[in-house]
This record gives sequence, structure tokens and C-alpha cells, in this order.
Amino acid sequence: MDLLNTLVEKGLRRELPTREEALAVLATSDDDLLEVVAAAGKVRRQWFGRRVKLNYLVNLKSGLCPEDCSYCSQRLGSTAEILKYTWLKPEEASKAAAAGVAGGAKRVCLVASGRGPTDRDVDRVSRTIEAIKEQNEDVEVCACLGLLSNGQAERLRAAGADAYNHNLNTSEGTYGDITTTHTYADRVDTVRQAQSAGLSACSGLIAGMGESDADLVDVVFSLRALDPDSVPVNFLIPFEGTPLAKEWNLTPQRCLRILAMTRFVCPDVEVRLAGGREVHLRSMQPLALHLVNSIFLGDYLTSEGQEGKADLEMIADAGFEVEGAGTTTLPEHRAGGCGPCGDGEAGAGACADLSDRTPAAAAATAAAGEEPPAGNDPAARRDLVAVRRRGAGTDLAPNA
Repeated sequence: MDLLNTLVEKGLRRELPTREEALAVLATSDDDLLEVVAAAGKVRRQWFGRRVKLNYLVNLKSGLCPEDCSYCSQRLGSTAEILKYTWLKPEEASKAAAAGVAGGAKRVCLVASGRGPTDRDVDRVSRTIEAIKEQNEDVEVCACLGLLSNGQAERLRAAGADAYNHNLNTSEGTYGDITTTHTYADRVDTVRQAQSAGLSACSGLIAGMGESDADLVDVVFSLRALDPDSVPVNFLIPFEGTPLAKEWNLTPQRCLRILAMTRFVCPDVEVRLAGGREVHLRSMQPLALHLVNSIFLGDYLTSEGQEGKADLEMIADAGFEVEGAGTTTLPEHRAGGCGPCGDGEAGAGACADLSDRTPAAAAATAAAGEEPPAGNDPAARRDLVAVRRRGAGTDLAPNA
């Protein structure tokens, strides 16, 4: 297929595809899916070999968020029956992190619900980072605390944080239909603050919220321009009790096409398979390893993931290997601090159902001349959405 040959050549040169090429990947047929995966896999192996980086989430504070993000089980007004607890003590968070590291995780992601941290919260998280680093000197620590105020990124960096996560989630054009209590520009500003402070930026998206192909391409192109080191790709987990509980837009095949498009647009970036992979990819998860070079190990913030042991077996059975602590994840040219990945020349230097779609997303789909993707049967898949009942905030051992 000429399209795929062109995209492979561009990916190996770190050259940006055209929007039309990215849209064409999403429009490929199921008959061509293995060819798409194989092509994107060549780009993935060029920059990351067969290594898979493991990341582990620790939910420092769960639920009761004042923001109204429609996809989130912790949002204002959510009736999802999730765990709710206030801040973990540094020693509790460190113990939870140690379980992930013991399971093979190279990075620990510290997450707290809320609009953004107070200065007291930054002090609290700083002590937690220091406690984790005392036990595991080589582990990477990424903080995800919401919108940052001036100077907070620098304080987290001084405490030992290596990275900061703040996802764009969806396109700028549809952002207001998903969240009203803050703006897309607020999110972009926080990512830039993290980068300015010397933190590795982690920013990604959520697919399956009723967005069009054009919206998906918009957000991935925006991420490339923002130039994070890590791009998590989440697939909406449609929790009962949230506005998007009936959104089941995704099939395993569509998930793989979204991951492939992201890899072609961000060829030398850590593309992470994140929340919702068990719900939407299911038995097709091993194929996704040919597209991504990073996954979360075990459970997520408020939902249960695949057993950690099963994650490790999946990686080995698919012919991949867990990335060791002594290995640098990013290619040398990115680790050296170059600008946005590729400029068109060779060697140039980051928690859904078909009904109740947002009006703007539906309009965008109609304007683009696209048909909504064939969704799954909600009744048949609801059992795959399992609320986390172990690990942080409980007396039960974590899944790692």
C-alpha cells in the first residue's frame, strides 16, 4: 500500500505526515489492519526496538474533584461507586510505589484528583517523591496533580520529580463539550510550565468520547507541536454514574488504527497504551505492543486493570522485553534536548458508546463526511468495567 510505504519512510526520518495521510490511516479497512500494524511497527522498532516500558499508577487522593470532566469517575456530580479517600501519607504512597517497582515498573506516576495543587499540596507531594526516591533511587517519578501555578513545577523538580503529566484529552474544537470548568488553553499552559521547569512532559489523549476522525487527528497533531516526551493514549472507560457512561464507540480494530496513527505522527516519542486497553482491545492487546513502547502495569486510578502477572506474560509471549532501569527510554536525539520531533528533513533534530454523543462532536463528524464507528454492545461489555477495590486507599495488596 503506497500510503503505508510513505508513512514508514516519513516515520524513519521523523517527518510529519500530512493531515490527509493521518486521516487515511483511521479510514483503512479491517482487511488492511495487519498491514497497518506491521507498517507502524517498523517505525516503533526503529526508535525503541522491542522494549516495553512499564509504568505504575499510585492514586494519592481519590474522588471528590470539583472539575466537571465528563469522562472522569472522580468528577463533580459523579455517582460512580469508586473509592474515595483523602491524601495518602508519604510512607503509604511509597509502599504502594514499591509494589509497582517490584513488578518491573520503571516509572511511578503519582496522581491526585482536583483542579490543581495548593502550595501545601506541593509540599506534601514533594515529601512523597523524596520517600519514594529514598527506597528506589533509580525509579522515575511523574506527578499528575492538575493545573499548575507559577513556581510549582520548579518545586516538584527540586524535590526529585522527573516528569509531569497533563493530558490534552481531546481536540481544542470539542474541548468545551467535555469540560467546562477549565479550558484547553489551561492544559496547554500547564504542559509548557512543566517543560520550562525542566520536567519531562507527558501529555496524551482519550479516544472514544464520540469524537470524529478529524478530532483525533487534531489532538495528535497538537501534541506533536507541543512536543511531550510521552504520549499516553487512553480509551474511554465508560463508568456508570458519569455523563459518558453510554459511550461505546470503540472496537479493537479502531483502537489499533488510533494507536498506529499516533505512532506515525509521533514516531520517536514514548507512546503509552494507557487506560481502557483491557475494556476495548481485550484479546487484541498483544498486537498493540507493535505500536506502543510503554504500558501501565496493573490497575488504574479508579478501575481495575489486567493482572500484573498477565501483563508480563503478554509482553514475553508477544516477543517483547521489559525495559530495564538502566536503559534510556527515548532515542539519543530526544534525550539530548532537541526541539519538536523532525522538521521534514532526514536526521532533523503524551478513561466510551454511540448514543448521547455531544452536539459538537456529532457536527464535526457530519462536516467531515464521516460515519460514526460501529460500536460495541454496551450490555455485552459492561462487565469489563471494574471499579478498583485493592491497592492505594484500601487494606488489600495492590495489583502489580
